[in-house]
Amino acid sequence: MGSYLDARHHGGRWQLRIEDIDPRCIPGSADQILRTLEAFGLEWDGPLEVQSRRTEHYQAALERLREAGATFECTCSRSELAALGALTSRYPGLCRAGPRRHGPSATRLRIDAQRIFTFEDRFQGPFRCAAGSLGDVVVRRRDGVFAYQLAVVVDDALQGVTDVVRGADLLESTGWQIALQEALRLPQPRYGHLPLLTESGGAKLAKRHRAAPLDAGHASAELLEVLRLLGQGPPVDLEGAAPALVLAWASRHWRPEAFHGRREIALARRAPP
Repeated sequence: MGSYLDARHHGGRWQLRIEDIDPRCIPGSADQILRTLEAFGLEWDGPLEVQSRRTEHYQAALERLREAGATFECTCSRSELAALGALTSRYPGLCRAGPRRHGPSATRLRIDAQRIFTFEDRFQGPFRCAAGSLGDVVVRRRDGVFAYQLAVVVDDALQGVTDVVRGADLLESTGWQIALQEALRLPQPRYGHLPLLTESGGAKLAKRHRAAPLDAGHASAELLEVLRLLGQGPPVDLEGAAPALVLAWASRHWRPEAFHGRREIALARRAPP
């Protein structure tokens, strides 16, 4: 919703992309996403883009990276990396000088450990991240699937995206995306990371935590709740208004300064029975 309001407030286009290259995607989930967006009045501009139809573009980008010597092959398994604690922290560079063994390999982007990534986040302010804390990111997995970081960088360039508006849980990974944009000589969009709605204890909303799902039957009430959480102060006369009217008011009165610098907002919502 934040990205929608930001685009509409500035007279921009709100583009929709289904990121379905991850094998864990559940069949039918994309259709459910589209129905939910429509029920909440979140109408997108232009054609629907689907990542699984664009793999030739990712392959071409990967070849450019390889030809430039910007990547290396890594045969480390998840169990090996987990034993080193490297699934949730930086990759230790075990295969930088060459694969440690024969067999399936992932492709990683070489990250200069001395590099400092800096950019001005529209909602979080100045951001600084040491590349050494990120490590060499996977751009193609061991099973041959292209990784999220490579795919979104290529997609943003192909779609002419000027502003990326997303959750603050992806703030740190922006450094990897800047490195890929530079290696591929692609334009760097502006970034704005919205605060993440969390449970009262700080955990991300998730079914495993019994977080309540969106209720399309009460779309206007849900939209107004999000506006209040983001400090937008919707007027009481919008109670019961159609989603289109709520979004029209919110687009005109969009005030990101109300949540500037906040990475999380706790959601006080009762879990479903």
